[in-house]
Amino acid sequence: MRGAPTILHLDMDAFYASAEQAAKPSLRGKPVIVGGLGPRGVVATASYEARVFGVHSAMAMAQARRLCPNAAFLTPRFTLYRQVSDAVMALLHTLSPLVEPLSLDEAFVDLEAGGTEPTAEAARAVGERLRNDIRAVTGLTGSVGLAGSKMLAKIASEQAKPDGLVLIEPGTERDLLGPMPVRTLPGVGPATAEALRRAGIHTVAETREAGEAELVRLLGRAHGASLFLMANGRDERPVVAERDAKSISVEDTFDVDLTDRTRVQLEIARLADRCVRRLREAGRSGRTVVIKVRRYDFSTLTRSETLRGPTDDPGVVREAAARLIEGVDTTAGVRLLGVGVSGLADYTQEDLFAQAARAAQAAEAAQAARGAQAAQGARAAHEALEGGRRTPGPATPEHVAAGAGEASEGAGKPRRWLPGSDVRHAEYGAGWVQGSGVGRVTVRFEEPWSEPGRVRTFAVDDPALEPAEPLPLLRPEETAGRGGGGGPARVGGPGEAVGREGTVDLERGVGPEEVAGPERVGDPEGAVGREGSVDLDRIGGPEEAVGRGVGSERAVGPGEVAGRERVGGPEGAVGREGSVDLDRVGGPGEAVGRGGGAGPERGGGPQEAVGRGGAAGAGPADAGPAAPAAGTSQPGREQGRDRGQPVTSSP
Repeated sequence: MRGAPTILHLDMDAFYASAEQAAKPSLRGKPVIVGGLGPRGVVATASYEARVFGVHSAMAMAQARRLCPNAAFLTPRFTLYRQVSDAVMALLHTLSPLVEPLSLDEAFVDLEAGGTEPTAEAARAVGERLRNDIRAVTGLTGSVGLAGSKMLAKIASEQAKPDGLVLIEPGTERDLLGPMPVRTLPGVGPATAEALRRAGIHTVAETREAGEAELVRLLGRAHGASLFLMANGRDERPVVAERDAKSISVEDTFDVDLTDRTRVQLEIARLADRCVRRLREAGRSGRTVVIKVRRYDFSTLTRSETLRGPTDDPGVVREAAARLIEGVDTTAGVRLLGVGVSGLADYTQEDLFAQAARAAQAAEAAQAARGAQAAQGARAAHEALEGGRRTPGPATPEHVAAGAGEASEGAGKPRRWLPGSDVRHAEYGAGWVQGSGVGRVTVRFEEPWSEPGRVRTFAVDDPALEPAEPLPLLRPEETAGRGGGGGPARVGGPGEAVGREGTVDLERGVGPEEVAGPERVGDPEGAVGREGSVDLDRIGGPEEAVGRGVGSERAVGPGEVAGRERVGGPEGAVGREGSVDLDRVGGPGEAVGRGGGAGPERGGGPQEAVGRGGAAGAGPADAGPAAPAAGTSQPGREQGRDRGQPVTSSP
């Protein structure tokens, strides 16, 4: 505990939603919800406009749609978020060498280690300068807390939200903490809070008054003693720049419970391979393999097996995970599977049996290859002898024809466009996907520094439309030389590809080199969901597919009406309750959703509701290729509630 408020805690305000609003002028000032859009998706971040309706992080996306149906529901773009995070962290490192990142948008800083004078005035000046630099470099806002300990600095930043600074003077800790709920203290989760509630302890002051002995009796020696110190405002934890990872894991949540045993085994093998990839990227090995299984009724169990030595061999981890899943009954249905490796080391002790097996497999493969070459030589000799009897004509090798057929088949599949993703059109330039369905995709063409742009609709396989990389949040010329502390002059540049498979932790983003255990939140390669869902406990990281099941695989034809139990179009459901407009399905230039076509007869201002679950956006023109001139009001709306992607057009 320090006598000066020289520990700083920075927390960016509604980070992912704020970044989306900064990148999309038409969404500024409107509710924005970022997360998984599948049936089991959860909210990663909600803008402050959406929080007014009761939406918050870790809420089921279905409930968020009910509470705020007119919000813009977007999939995460973690490439952009990481670029902004790198710029912010660079600014923090100009203040002190001791920076402890907690997530993409949150970190502790030891100002005293950076030479800041240990006074309240000097710390406040540094905090205000940091907030100004973050706004100049990224265009976003962050809240700053200053105190003599990490616990109090984090509490101060929570009180400062949004876009503020709170400094807790030394000596005022007990009075500040007293009326707060006991869940405010670090380490007090639902189970601990329930144990304290049964003992009549609800606030920090009551926790302090209970005394150390009573807390030890209720919670155990280690937990009870530390909780008593924190209730008195004492937190001796230092700011640590580097934290050693204890485990690496990945996990997926599935839209539909898995009951097929073969499918479960295949998913476990796939997760084991992903886990080993992350293990190798971190330059680590591990000796304990862990699987995690969450059943249909949310009961969760783990099984582990410790190897004879650390390994990063995918075959070894895959076999161990397969043995572990064999002992788990999955016939009733599985909603989540995970594979992790703990007991990490910086070296690998190869499994001798695995080495022998690989050597035998390599020998068999070499022998088979030699046999194939001999057979091919014999066929060639035979063909040479028979060549004179062949009828002359164009010769196309059989393998070439097969490859051409596969390419043609892949080219015929429609592309999927996820709401919020970046695109570029050959004629109209940069934009982002508002939604898609029934073979069409709606795009709003605008840039972060432009006015709200026009909305146009294209066929999902339009060759002029292609995925793009994120644009910087500020013009490069505007950010050059700014930042005050030597921070990066540019964020969100187009030099990096959009992470098509990424999500992030609900409470904390996980950096590319950080790892998480099977029970921890925050898997950088975790699932937004294989089937378009997000894990209810956590949203994972950038290496997992956003999912194949955001939209149905079934297409609804132009003259077909989909009922409540049916979702339309390869790109997701369109219309309220998953149905297409009962009156008509419009042409490529018309809005489809309930509310009719976009005609000049209909009124409606920029704030008109777009539809249940729709993306609220105001643009100067209506959807469709035949958009009228600017200033003509033609509102329309097209939206899918449950599985569909929001397709909206507004003035």
